[in-house]
Amino acid sequence: MSESPDSSGATQSLQWFESWFNHPLYLEVYSHRDQDEAARCIRTILSLSGLDRKDPATIAILDIACGAGRHAHELARLGYRVTGNDLSPFLLEEARKEALHCKLQLELTCCDMRCIPDLDRFDLVVQLFTSFGYFDVKDEDSVVLGKVYSALKQGGWYVLDLINPVHLKRTLVSETRRTSPKLTILEERAFNEDRITKTITITPQTGEKLRFSESVRLYPKEEIYALLQEAGFSVINIAGNYQGDTFAENDSPRMLIFCRKPLASKNV
Repeated sequence: MSESPDSSGATQSLQWFESWFNHPLYLEVYSHRDQDEAARCIRTILSLSGLDRKDPATIAILDIACGAGRHAHELARLGYRVTGNDLSPFLLEEARKEALHCKLQLELTCCDMRCIPDLDRFDLVVQLFTSFGYFDVKDEDSVVLGKVYSALKQGGWYVLDLINPVHLKRTLVSETRRTSPKLTILEERAFNEDRITKTITITPQTGEKLRFSESVRLYPKEEIYALLQEAGFSVINIAGNYQGDTFAENDSPRMLIFCRKPLASKNV
C-alpha cells in the first residue's frame, strides 16, 4: 500500500486500487484491451438481456468501475443513457475527454462502489473487466451487491463479469514480460488463498522502476450465485466469454453472469 496525506497532514494508507487505478501508467499496461473487445462485450450483454430490442433512449445504464470508459462510450454511441462511475479521478478525466472528443452524452460520477447513492434509477447495471472482489473483507462485496440492487429499477438487469477460477487455476501463466518503445512491463501472478494477486513491475527507459499490485477475490460459480441470491437477485444466465458462448466450467475464461431484480409481486 502507498500513503498519502490527509487534511490534517497525517498519512493514511491507500488500498491498491486507489493508487494503481489513479496512475497514468495503468492505461499503458492495459492498452491491449481495445474498443473492439468492449464492443463485442456490449453486443453480447444487450443481446442476452434483450435490451437491444428496446429504444435506447428509454434505457438508463450504470457502468460501475468504468475506468477510462471503454464500455460506457460504446453504450453511449448506441444511444443509451449512460452513467459511468469510478473511484479514480484520473480515469474519469480520460473518459470525459474521450466522450467530448467523440461528442458522446455521458454522465460521470466519482465514488466508491460501496457508496453508490442511486435508488431505482437504472434498467441495467454492468460491472465488467474483473472489477468485483477488490476488498479485504467478503462482506464488503455483499455491500456492493446491495447497492447495485437498490440502484436498479424493478425488473432491471445486473451483468457481473468475473474470472472463472476453475479455468484460471488450470491455465495460469505465472510470469509474462512485455516491451513497448518506452517501457518494459513484468507481470507476476500467484494464488493467495482465495485470491489471485498480480505484481506489476514497470521499467521505463529512464528513471526508477515502479511496482504496483492487484489482488482480486476469486468466486466459484456456486458461491457468487449464492451471494447474488442473498442480495435479492434472480440469476438468469451465464456466458463463458465476451462473445456470449455457453459457459463451460473447465474451458470458459470468464463468468459473465446475468441477473435481474424481480418485479414486485402484485396482491391478488
